Amino acid sequence: MKKAFYTSIFLIFIFFQSFAQSGFYEKLADSALTLTKQKVIYDPSYSTIDYPNGDVAANKGVCSDVIIRAYRKLGIDLQKEIHLDMKENFSKYPKIWGLKQPDKNIDHRRVPNLMVFFARKGTIKPISFNAADYQPGDIVCWNLGGEITHIGIVSRIKSKDGKRFLIIHNIGAGQVLEDCLFDYTIIGHYRYKK
Repeated sequence: MKKAFYTSIFLIFIFFQSFAQSGFYEKLADSALTLTKQKVIYDPSYSTIDYPNGDVAANKGVCSDVIIRAYRKLGIDLQKEIHLDMKENFSKYPKIWGLKQPDKNIDHRRVPNLMVFFARKGTIKPISFNAADYQPGDIVCWNLGGEITHIGIVSRIKSKDGKRFLIIHNIGAGQVLEDCLFDYTIIGHYRYKK
């Protein structure tokens, strides 16, 4: 009798835990969607910003800023989280930019760094051509060709044909909602909740 009781309690806990987590990812997708209401000029220039909770000017940004700003709306400062992880684990991060130490102004705005962070601290999800594998709140990274990487968040809004969720990203035209999941080569697929 006791064993059945404890098993029931455990199953209820698991149910509510998974419900809470899916609720978080839906909130993340919704927070990213609110960003599409703001006019943003694509601007990849380096800026000195505050730390923690620093951001470039609100009317400027790149693809990674969509991710940073969506998480920040939920109280998660990826600038701080990535900076702290890079300070402790600098050798695990890409050396593409010739840095000798972390730079709190830019590290969190670089897609390869975000990919390493999400792989280290979040959940790596499968890369597939099955749209059902990509759920609201998922982070997707693409290679646009050569060494150009890109990142976006899966929304809760379906494509016109109902087969896949739309993506919230900034590929040069500001923070937008588009049906582009399979338009580029997917190189990363993650979930992250602090």
